[in-house]
Amino acid sequence: MVLFRRDEDFQAFERIILQALERHPIRILSYCVMSNHWHFVVWPERDGQVTEFFRWLAHTHAMRWRVSHHTVGYGHLYQGRFKSFPVEEDEHLLTLCRYVERNPLAAKMVRRAEQWRWGSLWVRAKGTAEQKSILSPWPVDRPRRWVECVNRPLNEDDLGAIKTSLARGRPLGSVGWMEKM
Repeated sequence: MVLFRRDEDFQAFERIILQALERHPIRILSYCVMSNHWHFVVWPERDGQVTEFFRWLAHTHAMRWRVSHHTVGYGHLYQGRFKSFPVEEDEHLLTLCRYVERNPLAAKMVRRAEQWRWGSLWVRAKGTAEQKSILSPWPVDRPRRWVECVNRPLNEDDLGAIKTSLARGRPLGSVGWMEKM
């Protein structure tokens, strides 16, 4: 289902992100809002923080979206619980952030990933101070030529590992780290 048709829809969601952060703070490393879904890479500091943030974000967005589109009482806007999985704080985290930030490029919605206005890659470069306040510092160093890195396709192994983690909720990381998790 298309959730975001116009700039105003994306802007309203951006305001809800900011409100969610005020109510349920969490460190957001990367995000991308597409027309029919969204991705976030977060770095929680305590148990329950991920659920609190995303429950409020999705619930508030659904209520406001239904009112705005005059569809109150038409059923669920979001289906099922959000998907999440732990990620090792190394190159696996960088790969996941790359996957999220290049989503509109992979979907052929832009020619270069940084052209997509509704995600962290654009916000880091061109966003207002308020928009940048959504983002937290990363626990790993971002490569110097990050934008060029994001614009390069992911290899099949990395893409497969991310898709498996998304589908199964399986940790994303090295074999030893995943076994410990």
